[in-house]
Amino acid sequence: VWIFGYGSLVWRPGFEFTSRKVGFIRGYSRRFWQGDTFHRGSEKMHPVTTLRFDFQACTWGVAYEVRGEQIAASLEYLNMREAVLGGYDTKLVKFHPQEKDAEEPILALVYIATPQNPSYLGPASEEDIAAQIIVSSGCAGHNIEYLLRLADFMRYFCPQAEDKHLFSIEEALISILPCLYYTEDSLEET
Repeated sequence: VWIFGYGSLVWRPGFEFTSRKVGFIRGYSRRFWQGDTFHRGSEKMHPVTTLRFDFQACTWGVAYEVRGEQIAASLEYLNMREAVLGGYDTKLVKFHPQEKDAEEPILALVYIATPQNPSYLGPASEEDIAAQIIVSSGCAGHNIEYLLRLADFMRYFCPQAEDKHLFSIEEALISILPCLYYTEDSLEET
């Protein structure tokens, strides 16, 4: 079984796997439109990624191959992490490995939050999303880490790919952060 990750799964799968491949799926774009109150948020919803159907887009990430006993353990873990706690549904998608001599696309399982989900936040400006990310953290860490690690993954593993939404949120976050650091430094000096 192959499992495609496009958010924190790209750097923290949390399950054992046999192999991993960087690549993309077509027909979806990554959006910070899903709310999270557990992994990256508190009692208030804070944005994490989901996929939006977008016929012309593709989303880059990592597909993990799980075999034998890994299958049941990884699916149990992911169903709790993504479906029960996160509100995501599962779908099968065609994953296209980045490798130059890759064979045919691989069928992979992916978790997607839909607008019918009670934790779905929907569209917002990149500046509003960045402002929410700055003030949110949960048991898996601060949401700034989530955003920056995902942007770093895209930059280093998929340099040819464009993810305007992700990088616009990163830019907005970076433009806000100096103000926060300045304010903290000013408070410490007084």
